[in-house]
Amino acid sequence: MGKMDFGIIGLGVMGRSLAKNIAGKGFSLSVYNRMTEAEKEVVPNFLKNIHNKTVQGYTEMEGFVLSLSQPRKILLMVNAGSPVDAVIAQLKPLLAQGDIIIDGGNSHYKDTQRRATFLKEVGLHFIGCGISGGEQGALSGPSMMAGGAMAAYAHIEPVLKGIAAKDNQENPCVNLLGSDGCGHFVKTIHNGIEYAEMQLLAECYALLAPTYSYEKIASIFEDWNTGPLASYLLEITAQIMTKKEGDSYLLDKVLDQAGSKGTGSWSSQAAFQLGVPASMINAAVTARYISALKEQRVKWSGKTVVPVEADAIDIDLLKDAYTFARILNHYQGFEIIKAASKENQWNVNFSEIARIWTKGCIIQSQFMESLVTRFRDTDDLLNDTALFSELQKNEKAARSIIKHSLNLRIPIPCISNSLQSWMSLTTERSSAHLIQAQRDEFGAHTYKRIDKPFDQTFTSNWTHNG
Repeated sequence: MGKMDFGIIGLGVMGRSLAKNIAGKGFSLSVYNRMTEAEKEVVPNFLKNIHNKTVQGYTEMEGFVLSLSQPRKILLMVNAGSPVDAVIAQLKPLLAQGDIIIDGGNSHYKDTQRRATFLKEVGLHFIGCGISGGEQGALSGPSMMAGGAMAAYAHIEPVLKGIAAKDNQENPCVNLLGSDGCGHFVKTIHNGIEYAEMQLLAECYALLAPTYSYEKIASIFEDWNTGPLASYLLEITAQIMTKKEGDSYLLDKVLDQAGSKGTGSWSSQAAFQLGVPASMINAAVTARYISALKEQRVKWSGKTVVPVEADAIDIDLLKDAYTFARILNHYQGFEIIKAASKENQWNVNFSEIARIWTKGCIIQSQFMESLVTRFRDTDDLLNDTALFSELQKNEKAARSIIKHSLNLRIPIPCISNSLQSWMSLTTERSSAHLIQAQRDEFGAHTYKRIDKPFDQTFTSNWTHNG
């Protein structure tokens, strides 16, 4: 057999699924997995199950590299962090100038920038490619966000386009979005938006659960999923509500501790570093951290029991509040990308990012499809007249739902933060002038005056008159 078109290192769940997808699209493929006692059967089992003569398997790195046609195109599907650096160190002496390494894991974008610079110095290309869709997406068509040099991307583009999900116009949900770490950064923010979207649905469930059965809640979510609120997450949430184990709902047996793998907190960290408000992502990340404090929550809840009335919630108001919060979540997410694009000179196309996110990824939705068109006219969603009007219209619903949650003592941090963010963004004169006065008094940080030219600064002794 001749040289293979493409190579994959790492046959975990995602690596295996992507390998099957690539082989199934007619590309010849070499796969590699390390040989350890725990993983010695990984490659043989994969080859046994794939039944494809154009796939070769290796447990020895040099043979794997030699099996690939040049320029070699190698996708790393290993854990983010030091494992990526370790594999690069193994590969580097075996590769030739012009070969391409693609990191398909959830790596931090600054690591991707560092690796791209390091490998460029020795004539190798490095592409950071965010991949969304989970195991099923990897197998049937993921959404992919690449960052790197166009010259390198051109070599891997046929494979990525071949395996990607297809949008409503049958165009592949993949593209080169910018240089170096752009792809991984966009994937990070995708996950941040995802955190908040999941939290919003959990909050809607929490508000409905006191007075409605799981079957009724599923019916409500299914109804929402037939209109503009339709999304992958809403669809699976409705399905989760009715899953049974014997005579019991499986959801009732799941421990209320939500895990996280870091990309949500990376989104928050990036927003803070860039100076972009991302209150909803921050609230969703914090909610997961609080959920982990199960022992403390059990102890403290017994000391703070408050009598409440379980009034039935207005489902139409909840729907409007959910709509309100989702708009602001997407607005905040794209604002983070905008700031990072400006700082790193990525020149990202927001309409193209939205298009890539319309299929194959976790946050695909009808609203995302509308953003493809909206971003052709503006890079700021609050400049969209229709969206701004919808926010104005639904503010009252958000207020009402938050009051309802307070009466029932049900925490809804994301919905609450959406209203706080909206009110702050639409308040002409905030209380920040007091904060600046405080800063000037204790640290002589100076301040500007509304009755003086903007380029002038002042300092005062605030605690003494005269």
